[in-house]
Amino acid sequence: MSNVLFDIPGPKARARYRALAVLGTLIVAAVIAYIIWRFIDSGQFSARRWEWLQYAQVQRDLVDALLATLQAFALGAVLALVFGAIFAAGRLSDHAWVRGVSTAVVEFFRAIPLLILMFLFYYGAPVLGVALPPFAAVVLGLTLYNGSVLAEVFRAGILALPKGQSEAAYALGMRKTQVMTLVLIPQAVRSMLPTIISQLVVLLKDTALGFLVTYPELLYYARYIGSQGSFGRPIVPSTLVVAAMYIALCLLLTALATYIERRQRRSKKHVETRRPPTTEEVVGVA
Repeated sequence: MSNVLFDIPGPKARARYRALAVLGTLIVAAVIAYIIWRFIDSGQFSARRWEWLQYAQVQRDLVDALLATLQAFALGAVLALVFGAIFAAGRLSDHAWVRGVSTAVVEFFRAIPLLILMFLFYYGAPVLGVALPPFAAVVLGLTLYNGSVLAEVFRAGILALPKGQSEAAYALGMRKTQVMTLVLIPQAVRSMLPTIISQLVVLLKDTALGFLVTYPELLYYARYIGSQGSFGRPIVPSTLVVAAMYIALCLLLTALATYIERRQRRSKKHVETRRPPTTEEVVGVA
C-alpha cells in the first residue's frame, strides 16, 4: 500500500527513522546543555545579574513596556484585519480598475520588509514635513505589511468557498457588497481562522522591531536594562525574561484562538428532526 505522497515505510525504514529521531533529539539536547553551561560558566545566572527584578520601579517599567507592546499589537491587529478584508474584497471586485489598484497595493506592501516600512515612517516622513511618533510608525508598518498578507489569506478563503454560497445570495437579490460582507467574508474568516491567528502571532512578535525606532516596548526595555552597569549589564537575563513574556503572550493568543474555534463549532445551529412514529405507536393511538 502507498500513501498519496510517499510509500509506507517498512520495518527497516521505521527503525532507521526512530534512530535518526533519537540522534537528532540527543544533538539538540547537547546544544541546549552546552548553551546553558556557557551561561553558567560566564555567570549569567548569578544572583547579581538577576537582582534587577527585585526593584519595584523596574517591575513597573517592565509592566509599562508590556502594555506598550500589547497596545501596538491590538491596534495593529485590528487595522490589519480591516485592511485585509477591504483589499481582499477589492481584489475580487468586478471592476478591473479596483482589482488593479488593490493588487498593486497588496503586492507592494507585501514585498517591502516590515523594518523598512517602520524606518520610512519614522525617519523618512519628517523629510516630507510629517513627524510621526514611534507608536504611529510601528502601527502603520504592522498594519500595511500584515494587512497585505491577511488580504491574501482572506482572498484564498473566499475563493475556497463553494460557488453555491454566492449564487444563493445573488438569487435572494443581494448586491455584490452584501454578498461579500454578509455571506462570504464571515465564512472565509471562520474557515481561515487558524491561518489568521498564525499571522496575528507573527504580528505580535513583529512589535519587537519597534525598539529600532525607539518605541518603548519589551525588547527596548530589555536592551535598556541590559546596558545598566549598576546591575552588572544583565543583557542575557533581561532578554530571557522578555523572551519568556513573548512566549507566554503567543501561547495565550493561540489558546484564545482554540477557544473561539471550539465555541464556533458548538454554536452551529441545527434543526432537530423528530423521529417518525412507528406502526405500533400509530395503532396504539388509534
